[in-house]
Amino acid sequence: MCPLTLAVSADTLPVMDEEFRSLADRLGDEAGESAAYRRLLATEDDEELARVLVERERPLWAREIAAFRLGCGGDRRAFEALVLLLNHRDPERCVSAAHALVRLGDPRTPRAAAALATNTLRTAYALHPVRLLTALRAPESVPTLISTLERLLAPDEPHWRVALACVEGLGQLGDAQARPVLQAALPLPRLGGAAEEAISRLPAG
Repeated sequence: MCPLTLAVSADTLPVMDEEFRSLADRLGDEAGESAAYRRLLATEDDEELARVLVERERPLWAREIAAFRLGCGGDRRAFEALVLLLNHRDPERCVSAAHALVRLGDPRTPRAAAALATNTLRTAYALHPVRLLTALRAPESVPTLISTLERLLAPDEPHWRVALACVEGLGQLGDAQARPVLQAALPLPRLGGAAEEAISRLPAG
């Protein structure tokens, strides 16, 4: 089970860690504080959670709770649902999915995040895949952030926040391969300061 404290309190809601509490608070209104919502928060039965992911006509909030809890607990049945949530139009869903994917530790995660980050039709939703790749520090991370940033280096680029995440990520990863693309980002007003900081974190040479 997810490494969260799940002792059921008197009002049937569990005591949760910060990430789980944030998810529960966010989905409470969406779920109408229903009995099903409370049960999914409190159950310790992984099989019950896994069934939510495959049963028809389950609402998105239920699938998100189930995927989050299974993912945090290292159950790979949550992988596909979490990847879909990572690329959702709702940024808060992306954040929760990324958190669970890090906890899940599935070896498929870097490749999936790279595919989302480099999908030119979904660039508007690439911010969290880029941040996840930075956190994972996988072999796919630096090449993906470089290629994504290269195609976003334009003064009028509407997805500059994704470009900025790439710049910041490359600085954190500290790989000298990133130097040329970071230097190319220096003249851009929205990226220049972060690019300078990122370059300062690269190995000399």
